[in-house]
Amino acid sequence: MADALRLPTLARGRVKAPRSREAKVRLAGFVVLHVVIIAGALVMFFPFLWTIITSITPGATLTNAPALIPSNPSLEPYLRLFSERPFGQVILNSLLLAAITTVVQLVTSSTAAYAFSRLPFRGQGLVFAVYLATMMIPLQVLIVPLFVELKTFGLLNTYLGALLPTFASAFGIFLLRQAVNQVPRDLDEAAMIDGAGHFRNFFSIILPNIRPALATLTVFSFMSSWNSFLWPLVVLRAPELQTLPIALAGLQGQYISDWDVIMAGSVVSVIPMLALYLFAQKYVIQGVASSGIK
Repeated sequence: MADALRLPTLARGRVKAPRSREAKVRLAGFVVLHVVIIAGALVMFFPFLWTIITSITPGATLTNAPALIPSNPSLEPYLRLFSERPFGQVILNSLLLAAITTVVQLVTSSTAAYAFSRLPFRGQGLVFAVYLATMMIPLQVLIVPLFVELKTFGLLNTYLGALLPTFASAFGIFLLRQAVNQVPRDLDEAAMIDGAGHFRNFFSIILPNIRPALATLTVFSFMSSWNSFLWPLVVLRAPELQTLPIALAGLQGQYISDWDVIMAGSVVSVIPMLALYLFAQKYVIQGVASSGIK
């Protein structure tokens, strides 16, 4: 009787061994994976950390790199940045251009995406393909014709001239069209049966269901405008109209550069984008995942 009771116990003991080894393997893989992720995060974060340290180390240069823990940290470079240059006005200029560009692109991209997805017309696929093909044309190719066109209309050295070429985005239309395609058409049909037209359907059905994609486009549009350098450099000549990337490039002198002030400007330029991404991070991940972008 005792032997009969002991056999199941031994059998259970033999079964637990493989499970424990499998658990150890999983734990080891989990630890290795997170070590690699943490190491990669530190490598990616180090340049930004070095920028912050340089920005609070007065007199720092590229030849004499600052210590990771500065002995005399100071906000003097930031004070010089805003006192010696009209950097506050530069930030407002960039914020204004980026905000207007983002809002207009949201309107044009969402309405065009609805038309391409819900309003079939002859040659729709060809028109959409041609429109997407414009994404392969670099801005450098369009600089001269755009410059001549704006000069003809007297829009050089104006905010409107800097904004007009950015009002439509092929990428934005593609992104939102993918999102609209994933909204069930049954919702449209139900709304149409209840008497809703295209405008009511667009505002009541489509827009609430593509909020993640809209948030993704908001971040991408704002970032593209915020970091734009070449086009504002060509169009905006007046110093009071300069944007942030142009002002940052102007901080570097031909012979002597105040790298602590330059890094302070770099940190200031990153803060709005970082805040926007952290605010919309959840929607950005959902939008990218749902749109099928790799």
